[in-house]
Amino acid sequence: MPEVLRAPLVVEFPFTRSLGPVQSAFLTGLRERTVLGVKTSGGKVLVPPVEYDPVTAEEIRDLVEVAPTGTVTTWAWNPAPRRDQPLRTPFAWVLVRLDGADTALLHVLDAPGPDAVRTGMRVRVRWAAERAGAITDIACFEPYGSEPAAPAAPHDGRFADPVTGIVAPARLDYTYSPGRAPTDYINALAERRTVGERCPSCRKVYVPPRGACPTCGIATAERVEVGPRGTVTTFCIVNIKARNLDIEVPYVYGHIALDGADLALHGRIGGIPYDQVRMGLRVEPVWTEGGRYPDHYRPTGEPDADYDAYKELI
Repeated sequence: MPEVLRAPLVVEFPFTRSLGPVQSAFLTGLRERTVLGVKTSGGKVLVPPVEYDPVTAEEIRDLVEVAPTGTVTTWAWNPAPRRDQPLRTPFAWVLVRLDGADTALLHVLDAPGPDAVRTGMRVRVRWAAERAGAITDIACFEPYGSEPAAPAAPHDGRFADPVTGIVAPARLDYTYSPGRAPTDYINALAERRTVGERCPSCRKVYVPPRGACPTCGIATAERVEVGPRGTVTTFCIVNIKARNLDIEVPYVYGHIALDGADLALHGRIGGIPYDQVRMGLRVEPVWTEGGRYPDHYRPTGEPDADYDAYKELI
């Protein structure tokens, strides 16, 4: 049997966003051990708060303070916590309707086991020892045998040194295993060749191949070697340095239509000042010793391609 290719991959980036007045007050309130919701024109209290009514779409700004105690409305047990989850020991994911609120807040419950969790149980917030204005200022919920607290009370949302923006790390770990067509493509790259597949109906050559024509929906099997030279169809100048990427900024990343292909692939363009890269530039791949794919593409020195020759590939 042919070797099944597998590769562990990670997509990771910091998501930075500014906060409007409602979200700012909510997160700043958590830092101050205060839970805020927002009241709609219909009288419902939403926690976490939103800035627009999900029913009427009208802007809502009436903040109210709710209790740090509440009731579990539903739950699911997590026996094996993963990296960066709120607790390192087994816990329950819970939806908690805080006293004074009409909606439930998703968080975690610290409990000794699934037998200790039930819908309808009473819980309270366990605050983090150090708080910075984030949902993690609630370390978790814990069982608490109390009666429901008083209704929500109006709050002006004013705090000293309000939180105006957050940076949320986003990460996805997964294992990629290509199918037949991508495997052929990857194996050909290891031999410094670029191989696509032709659709038997529209006759377009797709690189990288997908095993089926995305236009006609027909399986493809006819292998076609393309390139190695190609034409820059469009490009962008990158000015932000990526983590773990040893490339100095600014640099150029472009779409390159290899000769004989009907779909442009992307790659870094080097060997030329970034401000001299242009649409129609003719390029060729540059391989590093032992590399399984081109390190970058550089100008061939040929005249630029005519726009009509690649306009359908932009």
